[in-house]
Amino acid sequence: MPSNKILAKKQAQVAELTEKIKNAPGGVFVDYKGINAEDDTKLRKELREAGADYFVVKNTLLKLALDGAGISGAEDYLKGSTAIALGTDVITAPKILYTYQQEAAKKNKTYSIKAGFIDGKIADKALVEEYAQLPSKEVLLSKLLFLLQSPMQRLAIGLSEVAKQKESA
Repeated sequence: MPSNKILAKKQAQVAELTEKIKNAPGGVFVDYKGINAEDDTKLRKELREAGADYFVVKNTLLKLALDGAGISGAEDYLKGSTAIALGTDVITAPKILYTYQQEAAKKNKTYSIKAGFIDGKIADKALVEEYAQLPSKEVLLSKLLFLLQSPMQRLAIGLSEVAKQKESA
């Protein structure tokens, strides 16, 4: 049985992790086997610059934190080596980790996404990868703006043509 000092330290870790999970709109669980120190440092830097937290955590502590945050169903994914990335949105961290997973696969490394959570619900690997492949917020906004402008442009062109026809007649 662990000493009270160690138990208190682990309880504090779980409480801190629970708060981070509650405040995050989404997170990704990864199997970090096969990553070397240089690549890990590069990946952490990229995630940090994007506003995401990334850290290795024991599966039992992560399960307790997820339960404390009201997220259940992660037991199947919390096996082996696990790291978690918590983003400020549901696309940034998955996109970075998916890109790294693709690069690792080319180098025959085993780094891979296990699963994640989105808005308090567990998301399997396929769903996390779908989110990762979505265009960025800026691209989506520019497409929306184009779609909103298109009818107005067509109306303006049509009215201009009608005006030209009336002038010539």
